[in-house]
Amino acid sequence: MRAAWIPRARGEVLEIGIGSGLNLPFYSSEVQRIYGVDPSIELQRMARQRATPGLEKAEFLTQSAEEPLPLARASIDTVVVTWTVCSIPNAALALQEMRRVLKASGRLIFIEHGRAPDPAVAVWQERLTPVWKRISGGCHLDRRIDELIREAGFHILDLKTCYLAGPRPMTYTYQGVAQLA
Repeated sequence: MRAAWIPRARGEVLEIGIGSGLNLPFYSSEVQRIYGVDPSIELQRMARQRATPGLEKAEFLTQSAEEPLPLARASIDTVVVTWTVCSIPNAALALQEMRRVLKASGRLIFIEHGRAPDPAVAVWQERLTPVWKRISGGCHLDRRIDELIREAGFHILDLKTCYLAGPRPMTYTYQGVAQLA
């Protein structure tokens, strides 16, 4: 999935939850700079080691996604968020901050897991989330990712959903691109 979506990033990129840098090898030469947000210094160290030639212009911001970003309004061409919205305590606030820094012509690229449309699976997601978030870094299995993105003021241009291999409550995935509404 990373290989399908991350190469679509262009220009000035903000990656929320850059973590250990798993997306870095997939950025194209059309990326001028990456601002990688993650509260973990250790994960940022791993991401620096993963940076490929041409991505020396990566700047790491040690903070949570909900905090005001040290970036100007409408200064980012692409926001990338992968398997992160589930674990941000206040996802709506973080999405508003992403919206603030995104240019009017910019794009939000997302790959996230969340609430399944199947009622039987969704019930299990709701049951498991209180315990799951304690053992998995705050991950909520039952967030409606598409609704959160729309409610933050984005228009989804492309959305693909599916189950990945594994237990259904943990594997329903949203992939897509959005722009400012």
